Parts: sequence; structure tokens; C-alpha cells
Amino acid sequence: MIPVITIDGPSASGKGTVAQCVAQRLGFHYLDSGALYRLTALAAARQGLAGASEEVVGRLAAQLPVAFVGNDIYLAGDVVTEAIRTEECGRLASRLSAFPAVRSALLERQRDFLCLPGLVADGRDMGSVVFPQALLKVFLTATPEVRAQRRFNQLISKGVDVIMADVVRDLRDRDERDRTRAVAPLDPAGALTLDTSALSIDQAVAQILAWYSVNARHEG
Repeated sequence: MIPVITIDGPSASGKGTVAQCVAQRLGFHYLDSGALYRLTALAAARQGLAGASEEVVGRLAAQLPVAFVGNDIYLAGDVVTEAIRTEECGRLASRLSAFPAVRSALLERQRDFLCLPGLVADGRDMGSVVFPQALLKVFLTATPEVRAQRRFNQLISKGVDVIMADVVRDLRDRDERDRTRAVAPLDPAGALTLDTSALSIDQAVAQILAWYSVNARHEG
């Protein structure tokens, strides 16, 4: 069985950075599941389908011409690594990800990332839906205040003119959509919860690696 570590959690919990670091330390592959939803959102926006029906967007997601090459992400041959990280794209991705047809279309594409020597996958339903067989399931979280500050700092560092109140409102909206969607809602059930509010990236990574070491020994 190929070992899998899933790291789920709400927006701005730090799961992407932590997951990448864990994957690097273990020499595992890394899946940023959110990128697939953002790619779907970008493709929908570019084709004028941002307000299209669930069925239409689901078909779009199933046929998405994407490629991951090194640190670059391609959509229909164009490098979109930065384009999918905008707040506008993130908001649309959050809305479209609530469509069952979109989640179903992307499910197998996510599972295709599983290969030796192992995989670290981050998202919102990696442990509960995509990789329920994962050797270690982690739910990464932080207080709303800390997450809002992280997102605010991230946007400012990119030169985005943003107001903290808007960041807080956006996070609350995303949290509500993630928790209440009909398919694969954000749920920590079955995962080890790690609150990173007062932890550095290195500390969070060290804790996950320690948990993985224990689980791997038990599995062996």
C-alpha cells in the first residue's frame, strides 16, 4: 500500500505550506487539491461560464486541460501558476467547489496523484473522501483572527490593496460554504487536529512527522 498523509483544514490554516514541507522531508509527492478547483474556476471565468449551471461546470472540470510541471501549473498550455492564486479566483473556486458534479469530476484526477514512494495531499476532504485509506489524517486549523492576519499579510506582500474587514468577511463566507455544502463538507472527524495558531511552520511540520513515524511503525 502506498503511504498517504492527508492534511485538511479551513482557508489560511497554513496547510499548503506545511504539506509541501512534509512532502519534501519525506521525499513524497505533493498534491495541492485546491489548485484543481482554482483551475476549474479560472477556466470557467475565461470561457464566460462563471455563472453557468452545475452540469456545465462539471463537464468543464472533467475535461480540464491541465498539467503540473515542476513548480509551474498549466491550463490549456498557458502558465497560470500566479493567475489561479488571486482572491477573485479563490472566491469563485470556493463557490464552484460546492457543486457535487464538480467534486465528482475532480475526484479521480486527485486520486491519480497517488504513486510511490508516497503522497502528501492537502485540501478540505482529502482524508474524508479522496484518500480515506490514508495512513495519517491531519486537520490543520488556527483561530479566525490568526487566519485572517495570515491572509492579510500574504495579500499585502503580493502588493494587493486590501482591507482587513474584507479579509475577515471573505474567510467567514468560505468557512460557512465549506462546512455546509451538501457533498464532502469540511469535517475533522477521524483526523488528528493540530492548531497552528501559536506554532511556527517548522513546529507544525515536526509534529506531523512525529505522528507519521508512530503510525508507520504501527502499520509495519
